[in-house]
Amino acid sequence: MRLVRWTVTTLGWAAVLAAAVGVLAHYLDSTVTVLVVLASFAPFLMACGVVGLAALACTRQWGGAGVAAVVVAAAAWTQLPLYLGDRASDGDPELTVMQANILFGKGDPEALVAQVRSRGVDVLTVNELTDGAIPQLGAAGLDAELPYRYLRPMEWGGGGTGIWSRHPISEQTEHMGFVLNMVSVRVHKPEQRPFMVVAAHPLPPWPRPQTTTWSQEIGQVRDILQGLRGRGEPVIMGADLNATYDHAQFRALIGDGYSDAAEQSGAGVLRTYPADRWWPPVLGIDHILVSGAAAVNAEAVDLPGSDHRGVVAEIDLNAPDDYSGSD
Repeated sequence: MRLVRWTVTTLGWAAVLAAAVGVLAHYLDSTVTVLVVLASFAPFLMACGVVGLAALACTRQWGGAGVAAVVVAAAAWTQLPLYLGDRASDGDPELTVMQANILFGKGDPEALVAQVRSRGVDVLTVNELTDGAIPQLGAAGLDAELPYRYLRPMEWGGGGTGIWSRHPISEQTEHMGFVLNMVSVRVHKPEQRPFMVVAAHPLPPWPRPQTTTWSQEIGQVRDILQGLRGRGEPVIMGADLNATYDHAQFRALIGDGYSDAAEQSGAGVLRTYPADRWWPPVLGIDHILVSGAAAVNAEAVDLPGSDHRGVVAEIDLNAPDDYSGSD
């Protein structure tokens, strides 16, 4: 019996330690690879705190249980914003936006277009767009649904990026200085003020040792978004940011006038990667960000043939002029 008690207590403390590491990783702004990876899985580490609390309480380690309770409370504090939402809808959304990473152009074009059609998508941002994928998407009916487009594909690799729109576009811009293409356009929706749409794809921080470049590119994305926000028009970005809500670099990106659609609508974590395994996706790295507008709903959707799920958000473009997301 003593051995069982000792084992449960030891496991309880180990679980509390794992949860504490998850909380720490959430807050650290680091480019150390192991810390970046730990931040990616921080919610799972934090969940261990509940197990630790239960184990220590069962063995009547009340001091340890108190420590565990503090760690669990700290962990909950980091995740609550994703589920509370920060703005109620004042009416029906005017715009539906979809973000899709299509895995080097291998995503099923018929399935993608079916999502666009069934959900009434007005703007589609695409990552890992190849030259070969463009005619396949057109043949599947994407150009008929969304006739305006600005595309910067790549024949090889995952660097191609594109934007399709139901409404006319202008100011097509390719933003230089990124390994994987980043583009933006100005969309002119009838009876609405124009708004900017951005599509981005910073390098992944791992498994290759490129966390410094990843962090730098997210900083570059932030600078570009701040410049667009200064124009006084709504800005919407769809991106595979290769970053989760638990990365400090991502929260810095949305911490000055931008909101993550999932957080803003209270949808919680939208886990999108990897989507081609026998287990469900575990990481939420695909995002739709908004400024000067408000996400009413957000959800993850299936993209057969890709290793990502997509993200769809319904956007209220009539947010108050002084509404600027998470400040």
